[in-house]
Amino acid sequence: MFKNSFLRPCLGRPLQLVISSAALALLLAALPAQAERIKQLGSFQGVRDNPLIGYGLVVGLDGSGDQTQQTPFTIQSLTNMLSQLGVTLPPGTNMQLKNVASVMVTATLPPFARPGQTIDITVSSLGNAKSLRGGTLLMTPLKGADGQVYALAQGNMVIGGAGASAGGSSVKINQLSAGRIPAGAIVERAVLSPIAANGTLLLELNQSDFGTAQKTVTAINDFYGAGTASALDGRVISINAPENAQEKVAFLAGIESIDVTPSKAVAKVVINARTGSVVMNQAVRVEDCAVAHGNLTVVIKTQPVISQPNALAGGQTVVAPVTQIEISQEGSALQVVRGGASLADVVKGLNALGANPQDLVSILQAMKAIGALRAELEII
Repeated sequence: MFKNSFLRPCLGRPLQLVISSAALALLLAALPAQAERIKQLGSFQGVRDNPLIGYGLVVGLDGSGDQTQQTPFTIQSLTNMLSQLGVTLPPGTNMQLKNVASVMVTATLPPFARPGQTIDITVSSLGNAKSLRGGTLLMTPLKGADGQVYALAQGNMVIGGAGASAGGSSVKINQLSAGRIPAGAIVERAVLSPIAANGTLLLELNQSDFGTAQKTVTAINDFYGAGTASALDGRVISINAPENAQEKVAFLAGIESIDVTPSKAVAKVVINARTGSVVMNQAVRVEDCAVAHGNLTVVIKTQPVISQPNALAGGQTVVAPVTQIEISQEGSALQVVRGGASLADVVKGLNALGANPQDLVSILQAMKAIGALRAELEII
């Protein structure tokens, strides 16, 4: 409850809370650190998705299918499918179709999926089809890593793009060679998920951290009693689970709802070497340092010069290249980067350099080398 000195009732208006800055600071300081449920910190071993893949045919395209002369596997697949349906083609039949496309079908089988349930699928062109818009996927078996069929896919495509072409010109919006079919596959085989073998449950944290693992063990033991959980390492936690199936479900639901305050994240700066993107987390800190960064530019220009002799000189026309080389360096004064105790201070100090993201990569690497950057550098 707030003290009366912090309340200011306003006559003629609803009661409003007016809190002084000192009182607000005390309240914020008294708030506990942000906690997360165990459900967000990790998952139970055995409760996982399983990828599925299959090869199929899409028909009904409006002349935008595979060019069968360049994709012989499309004709072979179509011939095999027709033979299974009782249609036999004469040997040497040359089929030139434009409304059929070979595709790869991918899906993810969620844990505890049972036969009869439906899952979403993604259909992607395998050949040189221009567009899969308006096509229908024929029945395609989806297999797992063990080669077993776990689902059957079929349905009408949903494409998020559009396109048109005429007279050598074309306009295309978004991607036309891939699309999705919501609930386009029916599960035919279930995957067993033995999440508690011999009464022992294994909880795997999303990130390996000994501090978070110990805090998770303490929270579970405080909730269910001492000896319920124990950490095997910085990622895996062993939990004694009940044998009864109904009790096990309630037990797992209770564990997922327990709040745990994870340890602070490791300071890390991730650099994408291909795009020049730089991303850093809130734990990144910098020390005071001085930075000067300049760009060196080399420009080489070659221009042909035609030498034409006089009419009576008897010479020949000669093309001689003239090359001009320019070297310029954009100098930069020595700038001081002030150390900061928060991510906002770090960003403010780095922005003071006026460097673009590509230059910032080199600056961060140099700061790490001299020890001014208190973070791990990871290049992806």
